[in-house]
Amino acid sequence: MAGGKPRIFAVVNQKGGVGKTTTSINLGTALAAVGRRVLIVDFDAQGNASTGLGIERQDRHQTSYDIVVDQIPLEDAVLSTIVPRLDIVPGDENLSGVETELANDSRRSYKLRDALHQYIARAEQGELVEYDYILIDCPPSLSSLTMNAMTAADALLVPLQCEFLALEGLSQLLRTVEVIRSGLNPNLEIQGVVLTMYDRRNNLSDQVADEVRAFFGAKVYNTVIPRNVRLSEAPSFGKPALLYDYRCPGSEAYIRLASEVLQREKARAA
Repeated sequence: MAGGKPRIFAVVNQKGGVGKTTTSINLGTALAAVGRRVLIVDFDAQGNASTGLGIERQDRHQTSYDIVVDQIPLEDAVLSTIVPRLDIVPGDENLSGVETELANDSRRSYKLRDALHQYIARAEQGELVEYDYILIDCPPSLSSLTMNAMTAADALLVPLQCEFLALEGLSQLLRTVEVIRSGLNPNLEIQGVVLTMYDRRNNLSDQVADEVRAFFGAKVYNTVIPRNVRLSEAPSFGKPALLYDYRCPGSEAYIRLASEVLQREKARAA
């Protein structure tokens, strides 16, 4: 389907362990499975998105660090994955030094956006692969990396776990979104909030889901990602859950989420 500018989503929440990487990997896989060309940018020093897609550390010769610090062309870091139509720019521990490396650079918040826009321009000229969607897997903090991702993105996708105090800290994220909008990226929007780690046996999950829907309204996807051991196991095998066990509840949920994301995109473009 590729053609036109790709939509860039930053998968963001400053809390750790809420399912950002799981969402990036499995949403990307589900979008690729229905024919979209997808690029994941692993922007976390832990490099878990790369590991979860089977990219060995010794094969990460160029990473997202090299793109934003050394300004290498983005295509030099792109690797194919075991998923057809899904590529990745890997991440590694060097990303933890980006804050220091770019401290005195007046354009430090624009590095990833510049790299992506340059790539997209070359792709439009027929020189490179054209992607439909670019997903940026952000670190669990509101660091310069996350600021870069939010400056580069068209929209945010916010995973939110169905656990006590789920909304705590989100006010800080929303304030950061407003800061980004007011200066760096005025068109930034929230594509949606996805509830993760839902446990139907636990009344608290329902209470949290109700609370989040009351707060965010229609921004919350109807699809809820369940707590599912297969989702947790899959990265240790270097596979998305959709390849590891496509019939498990977690995989089925991400297929539904991809459908919902595409429906929202279609409505937005109408």
